[in-house]
Amino acid sequence: MNKTLFVFALLFTSICFSQSVRFDGFIQDEQKNPLEMANIMAINNGTKAMDSYGITNDKGKFQLTLKPNTAYTIKISYLGMKSKEIAVSTKSENMTQNIVLDGAGIELEGVEIVREMPVSIKGDTIVYNADSFKSGTEKKLEDVLKKLPGVEVNADGEIEVEGKKVSKLMVEGKDFFDGDTKLGVKNIPADAIDKVQVLRNYNEISQLKGLENDQENVAMNIKLKEGKKNFWFGDVTAGIGVAELDSRYIINPKLFYYSPKYSINLITNFNNIGELPLTAQDYFKFTGGFKNMMKKGGSSFNVSSNDLGISLLRNNRAKEIETKFGATNFAYSATKSWNISGFGILSTSKTDLETKSQTTILESGDQQKSNENTNQKNNLGLFKLSSTYKPSDKFQFDYDILTKLTKQEEYSDLFREQIVQNVATSEDIFTTKKQDPTSINQNLSLYYTQSAKNIFAFEMQHLYQDENPFYNANLQTLPFDLSGYISGQNRNDYNQDRFVKTNKLDAKLDYYYMVTPKSNFNITLGNTYSYQNFNSHIFQMLDDGTRNDLNNAQNNNDVDYRFNDAFLGFHYKILTGKFTFTPGVSFHTYQMTNGQLGTDYSQNFTKVLPDFFALYQIKKSETLTYNFSLTNDFTDINQLAAGYVLSNYSSLFRGNRFLENATSQVHSLRYFKYNMFNFENIFANATYTRKVDAIKTKADFDGINQSSVPYNSNLADETFSGMGNYGRSFLKNYKASANASFNWSKFNNIQNNQLSTTESFSQSYTVRASTNYKNLPNIEFGYNLLINKYSGSTFYTDKPFARLDYYFLDSFSFVSEYEFYHYYNGDKTVDNEYDFLSASLIYQKKNSKWEYKISATNLLNTKYLNDDSFSQFSTRVSQYTVQPRYIIFSLKYNL
Repeated sequence: MNKTLFVFALLFTSICFSQSVRFDGFIQDEQKNPLEMANIMAINNGTKAMDSYGITNDKGKFQLTLKPNTAYTIKISYLGMKSKEIAVSTKSENMTQNIVLDGAGIELEGVEIVREMPVSIKGDTIVYNADSFKSGTEKKLEDVLKKLPGVEVNADGEIEVEGKKVSKLMVEGKDFFDGDTKLGVKNIPADAIDKVQVLRNYNEISQLKGLENDQENVAMNIKLKEGKKNFWFGDVTAGIGVAELDSRYIINPKLFYYSPKYSINLITNFNNIGELPLTAQDYFKFTGGFKNMMKKGGSSFNVSSNDLGISLLRNNRAKEIETKFGATNFAYSATKSWNISGFGILSTSKTDLETKSQTTILESGDQQKSNENTNQKNNLGLFKLSSTYKPSDKFQFDYDILTKLTKQEEYSDLFREQIVQNVATSEDIFTTKKQDPTSINQNLSLYYTQSAKNIFAFEMQHLYQDENPFYNANLQTLPFDLSGYISGQNRNDYNQDRFVKTNKLDAKLDYYYMVTPKSNFNITLGNTYSYQNFNSHIFQMLDDGTRNDLNNAQNNNDVDYRFNDAFLGFHYKILTGKFTFTPGVSFHTYQMTNGQLGTDYSQNFTKVLPDFFALYQIKKSETLTYNFSLTNDFTDINQLAAGYVLSNYSSLFRGNRFLENATSQVHSLRYFKYNMFNFENIFANATYTRKVDAIKTKADFDGINQSSVPYNSNLADETFSGMGNYGRSFLKNYKASANASFNWSKFNNIQNNQLSTTESFSQSYTVRASTNYKNLPNIEFGYNLLINKYSGSTFYTDKPFARLDYYFLDSFSFVSEYEFYHYYNGDKTVDNEYDFLSASLIYQKKNSKWEYKISATNLLNTKYLNDDSFSQFSTRVSQYTVQPRYIIFSLKYNL
């Protein structure tokens, strides 16, 4: 495999350095001042194609790579100045020529030429001309984005630009499913895309732009081609196929309509080939556009989820997946000042999982080996309605309501072998997990600009959450001897009902006063109030079918918890030269009361929490940013309930009503550079977190069975993470990058009454290179090394990968992807190799609406993949069965 990649690399290098001529120089105005961000392109007089393009750097320098012995027309433009064309004929030697632009130009001419440029920058917006990067094999937005310089799309459908995650995706300025990037990159047709606009320093509230530090906020807007506006467009796909033992199918209609007045998106997908438009993991992290409005407050109070540990898996970790998915999104401009939008998403999936795993307790070395078969059913619903009323630039009123409905069931049977002190015992275990949680999130916001110097912002959010998880475990052994439990049964049948309700209200008022055009003062008055109720009950089912309720107080919970945080914050932002500073401080008054076991326990205290932001603008596209914050971290009701709760068949948990808050000190440093002159992007960041009085776990192990209770540790937990990336597009058709990331953590817990300090250190290194030709095969190849080092264990994954795509004969598209995995640990007691190969061939005549496709997944029929994970008391190595090889023939009609 390594020899193959070496051949690819050699080919890639030889192509890069094939014969070419460099044409460079400086672009200046009439006073000989350099013009930064001027656009220049070379049009081949013979082919009329654009052979090269560039943008000048801060010194006005440009550089183009041209063909030797060729006649060119060089076009130069700069907004606000007269555009210019010059004739250049290359020979076999490099050429240098300086160019002077006239100042009395017509701006529209500049705009017209900018539109032809593959990449251009205007203010905080980067504009990519999509057709300049398409080779013909692209079918969806994701395929286009992966070819743009400085843009990456990860396996979860998240978009990153210059190392920053895109927080909102729009089409024609309208939110696409409230900005969700995964639904967009997987469904928006590539042939409909005209421009990709990256909006840096993004703030969707125009009144607040520039008042806060928006450097980390990035949004993306897709501009459609003219033929796609005011018309329905999309496609309908239907396919059938075969696997080893059964048949496969996919039905995937998609419809889109965009006009200035309204837009409608319809997406459906019915399949059993492993395509999950929205996974359960995506569902639970789907914010629906709701942001953390208290991020400046200095307090962290997050409502946790009682999700029972139902597996949230990606496609390739499942043996079988069948999905039914439907979604619609609309936006309507009722008047010039009132816009209404919303979406509805329904998803049903059935999943079969087959997992082999080995869990090792860190201190004792005791092990649990299991073979598990799981059947999972997920019914998910998401509904949102939004309204924005903006009668003028001075006033805006927003209201949003988001509802999540879920019904989940999971049934597992496993064969477990536990090895305790070198003695092995085995048994069959059956578990059931069920839950039907509901949540309703509402947001109300008012923004008012009283004058150029006085701006007000009021925001309020309410969360209602109702959870009812049920858990059942049926074992042969007796893991926990609970009070009132009847032993001596043939099987031990544990059952637990849990009911958790949450009402949480956040409200804050911000006042901004513009001291000078480069400085402002911000006063924040805010409050967070939460009321939660937690009820749980454990009962036993006897062999004869009767129910034994464990009514002892230690097996039940009936807890109320009230939390209130009132605070006053002050921030001052000032721009001076190349620096931006924002020091801040917030004053908090906390009140907490939990009632259980017939008594109340209260805590009341005040705290002063500082924060600081600094930005050094080295150049227009080069920055260094530092952030510091001191945060109070509070638990919710789940860790305060003193009665026992079954975490799983080998883990019993009870809370601690006397828990106090933890305090986190966070330092982060970020460097960013984007050079349009040679399309080079460099970014790096490092974050250090030190948490004192952290809520940790005191765990007692009886073999592999764990009983645990939380406590406040007087030892600090520490985390240090960082990443760096270097990427560059060069010679017009080539793109390469190198990436490194790491995460080091140190945790302190108590295990069997002994202080236990554990560390984990994860590292990832990736290099990749790719071509982007119009009329030649394009290749991407790379290598990833993943190292996970836990206390006493180190796991490695070597992953070379390659991708080939080729558009040929003006009708055919061929795409193939290959990944090779070598997974092993330090002492080679685990040593596995496996690989995945997929391929597709598409036929579509030019200008035809019909597309024919044959595709094959898992061509090598790989049976499983490996994974490892780390908790603060154990390590786990797992092997997941994956979907078998299958071949699909599909037909698509483009509307």
